Amino acid sequence: MFDPRRPTLRYRLDKGETLGVVWLSLGSVALCELAARSRPDAIVLDMQHGLWDRLSMENAIGATPSDIPVMIRIAENTPLAIGQALDAGAEGVIVPLVETAKQARAAVAAAHYPPRGRRSGGGVRPLADFVDYVDGANRGVVVCVMIETEKGRKNARKIAAVEGVDMVFIGTGDLALSIGCFPQIDARHEQACLDIQNACRSEWTLCGTFTNTVDGARAKREQGFRMVVTANDGDLVARGFNHATTQFNRPSGATPLPPAGARQTEGPAP
Repeated sequence: MFDPRRPTLRYRLDKGETLGVVWLSLGSVALCELAARSRPDAIVLDMQHGLWDRLSMENAIGATPSDIPVMIRIAENTPLAIGQALDAGAEGVIVPLVETAKQARAAVAAAHYPPRGRRSGGGVRPLADFVDYVDGANRGVVVCVMIETEKGRKNARKIAAVEGVDMVFIGTGDLALSIGCFPQIDARHEQACLDIQNACRSEWTLCGTFTNTVDGARAKREQGFRMVVTANDGDLVARGFNHATTQFNRPSGATPLPPAGARQTEGPAP
């Protein structure tokens, strides 16, 4: 949960770290607790495509140690969605489907209090010490905007140049759909991601990207991406169940299959 006196996420990004985050979609507070025990650089709760609701989001953030920042991929680019995520104690928001600089500016404004922005004051956690919270939030809250369409790619440099955009995060799945290379991911996808990353570099804005595997996360880290996904709960749980069932049904004496979580082929984000 965000401590306004110690904005962990901002500190790590300012130090130049590449964040390896765990992405959670299943809406389980218990899974969030288990994920926190692995000490990831940050945890992302997916409110857009995941099963989280307002209460479970609040509970998951409360169950996460304050030195592990929680980010929310919000459902939409609105002041309500952004405000609720931050009121719950998130240290940052990931705003989906940003295609223009105007949309990016709206996200930044919704994430900050006046005079910098237009975020509404309130929320159980901020009001515990609202004076400290306002000062800390305006300094420490991190705003990531997602580029995941061809239009966003074309406007990437303008989006990255918006004051207050701390990171551009590439939504690889929707980007593949948008540029017409799904399900057969080809060189066009890699080039689109490179174009967005280069646009961010030209404006000195951080760039992250969704990755499906640890190998993919390591590769993107080497390419200079500053936030990558080391694991997501849906894939981990599904692979674990599939592995157990397959192993149980194998004939006696057959060579065991690799354990769940072994190297997988990289693909687009869900």
